[in-house]
Amino acid sequence: MTTLLCATQAPKKALGELYVSRWNVELDLRNLKTTLGLERLHCKTPEMNKKALWVGLLAYNLIRLLMAESAKQADVVPRVLSFKHSLQLWQAWNHGGPLGFDAADLRAFYDLIAQQRVGNRPGRIEPPYPLLMKSRPKARADVRRKGHPRKLK
Repeated sequence: MTTLLCATQAPKKALGELYVSRWNVELDLRNLKTTLGLERLHCKTPEMNKKALWVGLLAYNLIRLLMAESAKQADVVPRVLSFKHSLQLWQAWNHGGPLGFDAADLRAFYDLIAQQRVGNRPGRIEPPYPLLMKSRPKARADVRRKGHPRKLK
């Protein structure tokens, strides 16, 4: 739904692309909050909370850099790689001690990151609004049986 009235200024395809971008932003925020633990900042002063947020953003960007290098090596788009998988691999890889990677180690590391893909899941059926008031598997089964409910006005 949009408030844009002129179809020439906002064609359907452009609005669809904008929606995909919005969804990627939602996924990025989820990664920052849940995967990196920035949902709640626990410092006692605003200054320290600000520093904690900046460190979280730095960590996020470093993981995204690893994903970009891995995607380049695997010849895929970085968005198809799993952020959480990349973070877990980095934590396991870096757990051994000081950084001392040679080129072969980095190539192997990038190959590991590129193994876990995400993206479009075929057969995915998610019930639209209103709020989900039953288990997700039951709601999916209902959608398969009866179709999506009518839009609320």
